[in-house]
Amino acid sequence: MVVSTSSFVLCPGPAEHPARMGLLALALLLAVRLLSTQVDYERNCFLKDGVPFRYISGSIHYARVPRPAWRDRLLKMHMSGLSTVQVYVPWNYHEMLPGVYDFTGNRDLEAFLDLTAELGLLVILRPGPYICAEWEMGGLPAWLLWKPDIILRSSDPAYLAAVDSWLHVLLPKIKPHLYQHGGNIISVQVENEYGSYYACDYGYLRHLLGSFRALLGSEVLLFTTDSTRAEELRCGTLQGLYATIDFGPGSNVTELFDAQRRVEPKGPLVNSEYYTGWLDYWGEAHASTSAAWVAQGLEDILQLGASVNMYMFHGGTNFAYWSGADYKDQYKPVTTSYDYDAPLSEAGDPTEKLFAIRMVISKFQPLPVGPMPPATPKYAYGWVALRKYADLLDVLDVLCPSGPIQSQFPLTFEAIKQAHGFVLYRTQLPRDIPDPATLSAPPHSICDRGYVMLHKEYQGMLERDGQMTLRVTGKAGDTLDMLLENMGRISFGANVSDFKGLLGNVSLDSIPLNNWLIYPLAIDTAVQQGWPHAAMPKSSSRGRAGPAFYTGTFETPGIAWDTFVKFPGWSKGQLWINGFNLGRYWTHRGPQQTLFVPGSVLHVGCPNNITVLELEGAPLTPLLLFLDRPLFNRTLSHSISATE
Repeated sequence: MVVSTSSFVLCPGPAEHPARMGLLALALLLAVRLLSTQVDYERNCFLKDGVPFRYISGSIHYARVPRPAWRDRLLKMHMSGLSTVQVYVPWNYHEMLPGVYDFTGNRDLEAFLDLTAELGLLVILRPGPYICAEWEMGGLPAWLLWKPDIILRSSDPAYLAAVDSWLHVLLPKIKPHLYQHGGNIISVQVENEYGSYYACDYGYLRHLLGSFRALLGSEVLLFTTDSTRAEELRCGTLQGLYATIDFGPGSNVTELFDAQRRVEPKGPLVNSEYYTGWLDYWGEAHASTSAAWVAQGLEDILQLGASVNMYMFHGGTNFAYWSGADYKDQYKPVTTSYDYDAPLSEAGDPTEKLFAIRMVISKFQPLPVGPMPPATPKYAYGWVALRKYADLLDVLDVLCPSGPIQSQFPLTFEAIKQAHGFVLYRTQLPRDIPDPATLSAPPHSICDRGYVMLHKEYQGMLERDGQMTLRVTGKAGDTLDMLLENMGRISFGANVSDFKGLLGNVSLDSIPLNNWLIYPLAIDTAVQQGWPHAAMPKSSSRGRAGPAFYTGTFETPGIAWDTFVKFPGWSKGQLWINGFNLGRYWTHRGPQQTLFVPGSVLHVGCPNNITVLELEGAPLTPLLLFLDRPLFNRTLSHSISATE
């Protein structure tokens, strides 16, 4: 992750006096100082318009914040004493299919940049092409994997061709926003923490450097960010790109900056990602970092005259299917909430940590005049009753209107060009199975969860790095269905080529099953078009177990305030309100127990339509509970319950 922010602090060194200079020299000096950001290797600082400065910045991701809330979050960052924000550009958020670009609505990057400028904030832009950010596939589009042998983040010609195409669309949009052209972007990061990637391909970095220079010009300040490990700094840095580092609180700041000095003996000290908190994984405790600890580390950094970007200052939410995953001995998907225990909460509210940070900043520069904007109002809309609409297996005609793909053996999501969500795999039992037989898949071939139905009865679940067998009985010709869920592609490390679906053959007592029908499900398309609320309910005689849709409505009491929805007794699934995909819930696994519902999603004066896809089993009485506060820290896996 990377650097950004700007607080003005003069670096040591004499300043020339205009009276002692000739008119020509003065004109040259003014030309140099006009709209420029540079590195001063003599005085070990940045120059802005020829004047030394350093920044105090914070990270915010426009893709994780509803557009109506952009101004509120940015204003709170400004009032915290930040003069700069650091912003990622997720490639896959804008080019979801090759050559099809979307910069509208929540994806309107230039509108976001215009808003930062309006509020007087500078910007440090991180356009990738890889960003990590715990975002789906680190921001790389899943369609890159349509070429199965592609080597991502390397000089592979297929990868570079896609990158070049994207940069030729993105960077010309960025160029007018550069500080040198009257905008507010003071620096641009190339790639991201590349030293942590196995490839160590300097040719790739040189290619990116050439592309950024060709499309943005020779004056823009380009930089890299890596950890303080020597090996990562060796592979992640390149002459022509200013090298910065990242680290969190609780360490010896002077020693950590020594790592930067080994690759950048001169120039400003920069921590591009000073961690104010950490991300959450499903099934683990909610991460938290003490405000005092974060504040002390920030003060130590600022006392050295260093520039710093706080990652995150406002985390936001992984709506829809955008959360990524890590792989640390096992697959670890990231929660829907990206609260990050950041100074501004997931809902954008100032925290104790924000005020501790603000106090530290006030020791080094004046704070903006005026009060901190308050927390946005929340409303507990209370209990809402839902009813079962239909089992997923009964609405395949709606969810896959083009019909299934036939294949002898299973195909991956990528092979059938499905990026996110769900795919149903269907075959038939080849023989009678009066006694329980073992349904199994090879290790690492269920990506990421497989919900198994036999003769339309739910049998259980197979899971990546978890349970890989089920015992089943049935008759020859019985339909075997497996609903595969993509829980988010790995976003960091060597495993970012993270194929989804069934990656190997499913076997019955070690004999592979064949003759599959594969249904790529377009659930979001159907829900956005008003289904199932605009459709007649389906009758279903089956019980509550297995994948099924539930619907309900509620009305707001004349206001549309932010809220949080809890799923008492539910297992795991996906939630839409008024067609907006709010993300995954996983009550049984935790720690996150509520989903954030922005008020901008809700309607006033007409019903709000709720659609739930429950994957494992709904409660006997299907209810949702809308609260005015989040519940983050209850982990129910492994029969352990943490406090809320």
